[in-house]
Amino acid sequence: MLRFTEEHEWLRLEDGIATVGITAHAAEQLGDLVFIELPKVGMQLTKGAPAAVVESVKAASDVYAPLDGEVTEVNEAAVSNPASVSADPQGAGWLYRMRLTDPAAMEALLDAAAYDALDK
Repeated sequence: MLRFTEEHEWLRLEDGIATVGITAHAAEQLGDLVFIELPKVGMQLTKGAPAAVVESVKAASDVYAPLDGEVTEVNEAAVSNPASVSADPQGAGWLYRMRLTDPAAMEALLDAAAYDALDK
């Protein structure tokens, strides 16, 4: 299941673990990323709270936790090569994975059609 937030994060749920990243729209708006700070494995995230930071030559932006849960993995390749997030934000440029406290809460997030309809 793939869902989006109004803050331009995406989540893909597989086997109870959500992979999280920024959308292609967010990556395009930011431009070339030069620095990424990810949450620590084991960290408890709260929906709407800052979870990561992505920094480009234009600006630094918080990436918000889309739902409550615990970080299970971070994408170290994205940290060492921030350009990978710009190049493939919804693929190899994922940021972190988390075990959701309530996986059913994903249903309340935007599907692709609703996200595309946002006035970005």
